[in-house]
Amino acid sequence: MTRRYTRRQFLGASSVVGLAGASGCSLLDASPSRSGTDGTRKPTRRETSEAETTASEEILQSSADPIDVRGALYVPSRAWNTYQMWADYDESVVERDLGYAERVNLNAVRTWVSYERWEEDPDTLERDIDHFLQAADDRGIRAVLGLFESVGKEPTEENLTNTDPLTAPPCQSPSSTIIKNSELWDEPREYVRWFMDRWRDDDRLLAVESMNEPGWLPDTKSFAGDMFETMAEERGSVPLTVGSTSLANNAEYVDLGCDIFQFHYNFPNDTDIYRDLFADAKQLGDDLDVPVWLTEWQRVANYGWGGSDTVEQWQPDYASLAPTIHEHGVGNFFWSLMVKPAYVRYMRKRGIINGLFHEDGTVWNAEDAKAIKAMSGDPEIAVEQRREWPQWAEPVREHAHGK
Repeated sequence: MTRRYTRRQFLGASSVVGLAGASGCSLLDASPSRSGTDGTRKPTRRETSEAETTASEEILQSSADPIDVRGALYVPSRAWNTYQMWADYDESVVERDLGYAERVNLNAVRTWVSYERWEEDPDTLERDIDHFLQAADDRGIRAVLGLFESVGKEPTEENLTNTDPLTAPPCQSPSSTIIKNSELWDEPREYVRWFMDRWRDDDRLLAVESMNEPGWLPDTKSFAGDMFETMAEERGSVPLTVGSTSLANNAEYVDLGCDIFQFHYNFPNDTDIYRDLFADAKQLGDDLDVPVWLTEWQRVANYGWGGSDTVEQWQPDYASLAPTIHEHGVGNFFWSLMVKPAYVRYMRKRGIINGLFHEDGTVWNAEDAKAIKAMSGDPEIAVEQRREWPQWAEPVREHAHGK
């Protein structure tokens, strides 16, 4: 684990590298409960041809050193939220999918446990988490497991169990009622202690994350901070972190002992934005001697946020960003390992699909597989490409793109 540092030190380093103006922007959800909505700087796009850019990126990636942390977000293809991942946990599916991650030399995955599943059946959840960690470890992969989630709809039974491709939502965890009332936090704290008691010294874990994207909303931020403090009280050898939307958001958790800084930026308008952000991230990490990871990214895109129309850049294109990430040596996790319609319904209804591997082991885009594997220093991979929506996801395609 890293040395301890303070909010004062963080803010001092931030002022030097200009983090006050740099923010991550996953912008996956347009609902009022969504917290990661702060603005981003938009540098001028460089006037280079697509052919020249592609050639330059390939040269840079071929000469860059392997990245230490090469990961993907993982939720099984047919799970629409992480409650479903654990309530319908299938060992054979997990082993198959992590085998795909191994094929592109990933050494990390990031996903979330489910508080609601823990309330329902903690013993089965414990068994399934152990299986997940062992299946990953058997393939040279370590896991970042998050405990709570800010993104999505309320965790009602209807929302948690909905499997309709058009309406099934991600679910925040816990409910807004709990988050807004500190008198109801005892049970979530018990869940945190339950997890830490079992896995705080487990070297199959790369980190434990208190919450995904708590952002700047006061209630959510307070809840995430309290849960982080509970994690820290039960600290073992596994590093602790928060799924921060932006670099600046990490300041909220420095004094509590955050060991790894995260930031998210799924859809930059161009690679220049990434280059500037990575320079800030590297400077911050060097100044404070702490790992800084990009824990959500997808592709270069310009969607026109707030719209509802089907977008043109609707399919995976990790090759548009992977060389830039590799060039800067940033530990990273792309969204997502498995091909599936967008996690959040707002993006799903605009026709967006993401992911690398289909369930049968074919890939959506062979160039994506090559660019991601190249982060390990070895770009060679033999894969079959299939740019087709899964049959079970056809309602989403038809809704957005027509028959």
